[in-house]
Amino acid sequence: QVQLVESGGGSVQAGGSLRLSCAASGHTYSSSSYSMGWFRQAQGKEREGVAAIYRFNGRTYYADSVKGRFTISQDNAKNTLYLQMNSLKPEDTAMYYCAASKTTGWYLLLHGTEYNYWGQGTQVTVSS
Repeated sequence: QVQLVESGGGSVQAGGSLRLSCAASGHTYSSSSYSMGWFRQAQGKEREGVAAIYRFNGRTYYADSVKGRFTISQDNAKNTLYLQMNSLKPEDTAMYYCAASKTTGWYLLLHGTEYNYWGQGTQVTVSS
């Protein structure tokens, strides 16, 4: 079992920055056992894969909508995943979730169906 707890959300003006954190715990969790991802869901919209990091080689993947603005990283010693969000736009407003996946398919990492564990989410609101 894996527990994921997100933090760092809040309200910011367009052009600003936020850093989300996701603390992972559980007796089965290790950075080598799970690939990690960030997803978001805006009100009235479908969940969207934002960024992911592949457990086998540390390679990162991003949705086109956030490339060049968001950076996913992890601190293995702290079992913590991060999402640095810069140049935020109003359309980035959503609930953000971190998730853990056992998948071996790197090409699936932005697909939410591949994830086994989810956090409770943290709200990000960007005003214009």
